[in-house]
Amino acid sequence: MFGAWWKLGMDATLLAMESQQVIGLRLAKLSLGGPAAQIEAQRMVSEKIMAAGEAALLMATGGSTQSMVTGYRRKVRANARRLSQG
Repeated sequence: MFGAWWKLGMDATLLAMESQQVIGLRLAKLSLGGPAAQIEAQRMVSEKIMAAGEAALLMATGGSTQSMVTGYRRKVRANARRLSQG
């Protein structure tokens, strides 16, 4: 039992740190303005709406908090990779 809580705590902490990286990268992109910034702003909003819906569905169907955090981390890391390359 302790191991599961420890993993959830670590994953939540890593999610927070990885999210801050994505926020910084997005702010940098948005500060440049132009079409790329507009696309990123639209992507950010649509991703948040989709993620909230997916999380609600996951929890409504008996998913675990761990699976929700794991899913968010996967998406945040993908955004970090994408934003770091452009």
